[in-house]
Amino acid sequence: MIELRPFASLGAANHGWLDAHHHFSFADYHDPARTNWGQLRVWNDDTIAPKSGFPPHPHRDMEIITYVRKGAITHQDNLGNTGRTEAGDVQVMSAGTGVSHAEYNLENETTQIFQIWIIPDQRGGEPSWGARPFPKDDRHGRFVTLASGMAGDDALSIRTEARVLGATVKAGDSVVYDTTPDRHLYLVPATGKVRIGEIEVNARDGAAITGLQRIEITALEDSELVLVDAR
Repeated sequence: MIELRPFASLGAANHGWLDAHHHFSFADYHDPARTNWGQLRVWNDDTIAPKSGFPPHPHRDMEIITYVRKGAITHQDNLGNTGRTEAGDVQVMSAGTGVSHAEYNLENETTQIFQIWIIPDQRGGEPSWGARPFPKDDRHGRFVTLASGMAGDDALSIRTEARVLGATVKAGDSVVYDTTPDRHLYLVPATGKVRIGEIEVNARDGAAITGLQRIEITALEDSELVLVDAR
């Protein structure tokens, strides 16, 4: 099954400094048909104005992955972690028993991010944060695992049986991803346009996928892809 969720159908809230679009129910946006996809709970498409951002606020019992699409985001938390994550790179925060953090766009340009929340396999645990650069050339024509709770994956660690992957695909080329029918995949092109079977997925659309052994994604335009594979 592949369900297309066009960008225009997403929940939206424009706060001036933040233009947010929600693939799943979040804050004041609630759609009972879009509360989660397996253990994937949140996928926010956020555009953050220069010199602004999210002031300190708490989280617990959630794996929070930030994929930077444009610009950079600067992280600060009450554990003493600080870091700047640039476009194409990824940061992960395991909220565990509780953490307070802030995310700021300290740049002179707009920052665009995907913020992805995945429900952990177990509650609690020591909170943590980490970031990692992933040069786009390394993921040309193939999926590269960016964050994972699967044994053997060389990626930022998350506390759930899931993966977050990235790929860049030239127009006319294809990438495949092997899966099992019980998994819940969610694909969003950060840029470009792709086709999965008979379904065309435009930039910032979502494709909710389950019940398949393999997906083949063909780029109709040069595309940058982000994929979550969750239970």
